[in-house]
Amino acid sequence: MTRVTDTVAALRGNGRGWTLVAVAGGWFFALGLRFVVPAILPAIRADFPVSETVAGAAITLLWVTYAVMQFPAGVLIDRVGERTLLVAGAVAGGLTMAVYAVSPTFAVFLVATGAYGLASGLYGPPRGTALSRIYAGNDGAAFGIVLAAGSVGAALLPPAATYAAGLVGWRGALALTVPGFLLAGAALWRFVPARDSTPAAQSDVEPDPDSTPTDERLRASAGAVRDAVASRAVGLPLAGTMLMLFAFQGLTAFLTTYLVTAKGLSETTAGTLFGLLFLSAAVFQSTGGALADRYGHGRVLAAVAFLGVPPLLALPYAHTRAALVPVVLLLGMRLSVGPISNAYIVSVLPSEVRGSAWGAIRTALFVVGSLGSTAVGAMADHDLYTAAFFVLAALTAVAGLIYLGLPERRAVAAAHADSG
Repeated sequence: MTRVTDTVAALRGNGRGWTLVAVAGGWFFALGLRFVVPAILPAIRADFPVSETVAGAAITLLWVTYAVMQFPAGVLIDRVGERTLLVAGAVAGGLTMAVYAVSPTFAVFLVATGAYGLASGLYGPPRGTALSRIYAGNDGAAFGIVLAAGSVGAALLPPAATYAAGLVGWRGALALTVPGFLLAGAALWRFVPARDSTPAAQSDVEPDPDSTPTDERLRASAGAVRDAVASRAVGLPLAGTMLMLFAFQGLTAFLTTYLVTAKGLSETTAGTLFGLLFLSAAVFQSTGGALADRYGHGRVLAAVAFLGVPPLLALPYAHTRAALVPVVLLLGMRLSVGPISNAYIVSVLPSEVRGSAWGAIRTALFVVGSLGSTAVGAMADHDLYTAAFFVLAALTAVAGLIYLGLPERRAVAAAHADSG
């Protein structure tokens, strides 16, 4: 209890509590709405009759555009700071919801999907570097709280959207979220502190930018980013998290559809179970980061991955609601990989290229991860759902083996200090 009290006090100190609330609130909508589309996919397909492969490709588009924005957003962190990007991501997210609301054709729906991926992509990298900067001593706990807020959004918004879609249609359900995005943008502008004009990583004597040709500076920066990403301390968690994200995308893109078509559940019940997965995730995420801070990131990540295998194997054989509920609850545990791996990777990146390198890493993560929905959609078209879940379970197990090799981040920080 004393440890929990000390952690909460550290997160709230010097007015930082409202900062955490603002960042978490923005992520509540940014992440939650990315899972509303898969949850209401049956209603969308009723308006736009497309195959499951095409539907899966639409979800892949959402995550690919999200991924594409990660590197530019990371570069922009070093230029304009986190607050501007967080506000822009929240406001742009609200505008794309309005485009969804008026989409008359599937082509316009795809445009809105891609636009929302880009808008929400502005939020991820600055969220991570802002938390790492503001909560340096408790970044695992801060990441856990913020990502848990996103999981709560993913838990509450999809079933709420499925219910609202029955009353006002899926377009109207998405339009109802616009005020929430705008309110989040206002809170972020008010409570997220601006970056110092002189980053801590800079030396006391700044080089004259005119003394070095632009292309040479760009090559040097790109080389520093490449070296950072290629290191063992970054490459291992990146590989493991890619596999976990691929499996996560494949699972969540079609879980609602699978529960309706294969298990015979109503759309409302399936949406509720979908939300339950993320409610479970919020509980695990809120504690996973703190556990990693205490027991080590590699050990906790490996444990989460290995514990994520059995529910994937059990899902095809759970046919009743009583059996599906514990399986779905255990599936939510895998989402605690997010705050733990984020905190670990950001902390071991060299500070002088942290924004750019983090953006590049997130682009790679989500490009690879986004393919999971297309892969599962293609297998579903051939009635291979069970085989798909077995493949996702195998990938999860491989990720667990990779996480076992992670070096302690204190050792990595010490190595950075010695090389500096």
